[in-house]
Amino acid sequence: MMNLEVLYENSKYLVVNKEAGLISEKNPFENNTVEDQVLDYLLLNNPKPYIGVIHRLDRVTSGVLIFAKKKNILVHFNNLFSNRKVQKTYLAIVSKKPSKNKEHLNHFLVKNNLEKRADIVKSESKDTLECRLSYEVIDQNEHGYLLEVKPTTGRFHQIRAQLSHIGLPIIGDEKYGSDQDYLPLAICLHAWKLSYKIAGSEDIQTFQAPLPKNNFWKFKSV
Repeated sequence: MMNLEVLYENSKYLVVNKEAGLISEKNPFENNTVEDQVLDYLLLNNPKPYIGVIHRLDRVTSGVLIFAKKKNILVHFNNLFSNRKVQKTYLAIVSKKPSKNKEHLNHFLVKNNLEKRADIVKSESKDTLECRLSYEVIDQNEHGYLLEVKPTTGRFHQIRAQLSHIGLPIIGDEKYGSDQDYLPLAICLHAWKLSYKIAGSEDIQTFQAPLPKNNFWKFKSV
């Protein structure tokens, strides 16, 4: 099994840096998921740990992932996510130079279950979901341009589909049109930061995951 990288832990929840290539939660067809690794880790100090899967990342995506250690904490975080009280910040690398340094994207998305992808369509219908994000180019290197991406909705494959739709497929994301090789079962998309307001306070809690350790992610600004 791959090593679990713990970013933060207390009695309520555990924050990890998910590696690309793993799925987030237990699956009967997978023998090494992030949830499996979390279970092995918690069993070291608790014979019957509770694990609540608060949110998920695609197999091909790396970065911040939080697991609840108590049922009431799972409910609390579920409410934060459903009420859009959580700000997620991603980093994506694209090979093509964006036409704009920063942009807000608003599209309609349809989930294509047959091909396990999301399709962007021109107009709203009963089958569509609105998806919104903003991006800003913050750096570049020999491989491409680094985008800081902030989604304001949490749709299936949203970032991948929206960037591809404007001609900026994420490096390694063959499903959405990238023709540039990356690592197996991985694309250049990293869940970099996750922030939310602490209950009963004006303070903001932020967790940040270190970037993947390969040459694609060598930038001066991050």
